[in-house]
Amino acid sequence: MSTSTPTRSSLTRDLPSALPVAVGLAAGFAIAQGTGVRALGGAVFVAGGVAAGWLWRRRRGWAVTAGLAVVYLVAFVLAHVLAIGVGWPAWLAVGTVTAVAAGISHAVADR
Repeated sequence: MSTSTPTRSSLTRDLPSALPVAVGLAAGFAIAQGTGVRALGGAVFVAGGVAAGWLWRRRRGWAVTAGLAVVYLVAFVLAHVLAIGVGWPAWLAVGTVTAVAAGISHAVADR
């Protein structure tokens, strides 16, 4: 029985970019909230964005990457606006923007 490790090309082909988008937003928030260390949550957010950006660029090029990066950053800001400014529960705000951003990423880069 042999096992093989995924190659970069198989990761580029098989890993949905919506996954690091969702992890960056939702897990970043969860880690920041759970540990009380916002910088740690921010590091997860950045790592998710970098991973998604790498996939976007390989699949669709720089222009699409720039557009999806804006979507990712706007989702982060909008979660704060919804939670702090509008008064939504924090998890509802994060869950909503995560679903929308991951959905857009899937529609644009993963299909």
